[in-house]
Amino acid sequence: MNQALSTTFPVTDHVKNALAVSLRGCDELIPQDEWVAKLARSQATQVPLRIKLGLDPTAPDIHIGHTVVLNKMRQLQDLGHTVIFLIGDFTTMIGDPSGRNTTRPPLTREQIEANAQTYYKQASLVLDPARTEIRYNSEWSDPLGARGMIQLAAKYTVARMMERDDFNKRFKEGRSISVHEFLYPLMQGYDSVALKADLELGGTDQKFNLLVGRHLQQEYGQEPQCILTMPLLEGLDGVEKMSKSKNNYIGISEDPNTMFAKVLSISDVLMWRWYTLLSFKSEAEIAALKAEVEAGRNPKDAKVLLAREITTRFHSAQAADAAEQDFMNRSKGGVPDEIAEVTLPLGAGGAAVGIGALLKMAGLAASSGEGNRLIEGGGVRVDSSVVSDKGLKLSAGTYVVQVGKRKFARVTLA
Repeated sequence: MNQALSTTFPVTDHVKNALAVSLRGCDELIPQDEWVAKLARSQATQVPLRIKLGLDPTAPDIHIGHTVVLNKMRQLQDLGHTVIFLIGDFTTMIGDPSGRNTTRPPLTREQIEANAQTYYKQASLVLDPARTEIRYNSEWSDPLGARGMIQLAAKYTVARMMERDDFNKRFKEGRSISVHEFLYPLMQGYDSVALKADLELGGTDQKFNLLVGRHLQQEYGQEPQCILTMPLLEGLDGVEKMSKSKNNYIGISEDPNTMFAKVLSISDVLMWRWYTLLSFKSEAEIAALKAEVEAGRNPKDAKVLLAREITTRFHSAQAADAAEQDFMNRSKGGVPDEIAEVTLPLGAGGAAVGIGALLKMAGLAASSGEGNRLIEGGGVRVDSSVVSDKGLKLSAGTYVVQVGKRKFARVTLA
């Protein structure tokens, strides 16, 4: 155990509970014995621990997969510890090479600032803003200068840097690695020195960078941080990690009805994984609910509870109520209270409009051909009746047109 933690403090029930909260859903806690010692010291001295999460604002918004580590921060925040939400405005200009096989293009200062503001606004839906310390790593990285950067680089070896899987793979495959990419883990590690972090959180793909922070703190004579990695959340498909590029995500700014319906679309197996990583219910509550389902309760009941919790967190309880009602209405073939109103012209001389063309003009299908394929699959309804005839033509009047489970429009042909 680290020398600075050699003084023994009692491991009370409170400390054991804090450890259980820390371990819930986590991939690794390194080293666990040092974290227990830090928790015990914190309780005995009433000095909160400093818990760091760094996020590079590389995109303007986040999805619920990103909130897995934010949820862990909130749990530790609720135990009374100091949470530091670190915005990597400096490191974003380098670009994190983690998991990449090519060099990331840098962002402009304007893009970084706009994304950072959006990130924190969205993160505040999970964290308690009144108890969150917001920092930007340009505070200490910009003043470091060339001399300080060279001194920092002297504290880590190229051999250790090449142990990273992504660097090692790119080197073996003959793909370029820019020298500035080596600076990223060093600068992220230096953040921990500047903040005197006791614990740093990150995804499993960040493990190398987090360990660099631990090494650098020791180099600078500090007590080294512990690291806690959280798994990457599986998306709606239950296979790939949640990603916008895979279209298997739930954006935290999506409307309540869509958010609620997407949660209900996940498998019964994936639901329990999401409960562990996304729900604020205690592990005992989740275990009790799971036992009820195993004893015969409909798993959809548990899924509805999860959908309500997530929708309430990012919107409101009232919005969750309305979303649940909307989902029930749609599942019974009903029409939502609010749907798009579209007015379209009839054909030449007042001729009726073909259903394929109508779907395209109303924005319910990308093309007439796609509209016809949707009809073939039984995915189109007009006034609650399934359309099976691709040659259907609609004359003047108003119709409620539905595509799939969630696309509706009230179309007036005139």
